[in-house]
Amino acid sequence: MVHLQLVKQTSSGLLLPATPESGDFLRSVKIGEWIHADFKRVRNYAFHKRFFKLLQLGFDYWTPTGGAVTSREQKLISGFVNFLCDSAGQEYTPALNDAAEQYLHKIAVNRTSDIALLKSFDAFREWVTVQAGFYTEHFYPDGSRGRRAKSIAFASMDETEFQQVYKAVLNVLLNWILFRKFSSPEEVENVAAHLLEFA
Repeated sequence: MVHLQLVKQTSSGLLLPATPESGDFLRSVKIGEWIHADFKRVRNYAFHKRFFKLLQLGFDYWTPTGGAVTSREQKLISGFVNFLCDSAGQEYTPALNDAAEQYLHKIAVNRTSDIALLKSFDAFREWVTVQAGFYTEHFYPDGSRGRRAKSIAFASMDETEFQQVYKAVLNVLLNWILFRKFSSPEEVENVAAHLLEFA
């Protein structure tokens, strides 16, 4: 199967080859010969680059501390914050939640300060994409299951779905990592755009 890249040149709908390879193929087709094709719009390459710059920004700000604070410890701290709120007759506030998150982060950093942790961009991208909700679920012979990030390759995903992935990934990065440095999604996008200009 041949993959052609075509570009619309006129308002009448004339499609012309966008690459030399596409031109070579079309020149090999005889005049009057019918060919069949399924057409799909190509994703915006600049947007694709911006997505990876956003991931790189999150990766650069991330310090691995995973597993240093157990889920039991997280539940204990959360329960204690709820207890304090109930005892004081106050409602659970974002400020208390932030304080609890900062405390847990400090504990995790202290526990891992003398351990060399390796960062992997591919593993990070996989995790972020899964957290953003774009994954396939697999079941294994031992009864366990796992999630794998969906491919974001140009051939695997159209522009509309990619925009949804971008927005969801931005939210994951802001909620898990970048909230300590940035106050809004717009601020994160602006920094990523500036970094892209320097690249």
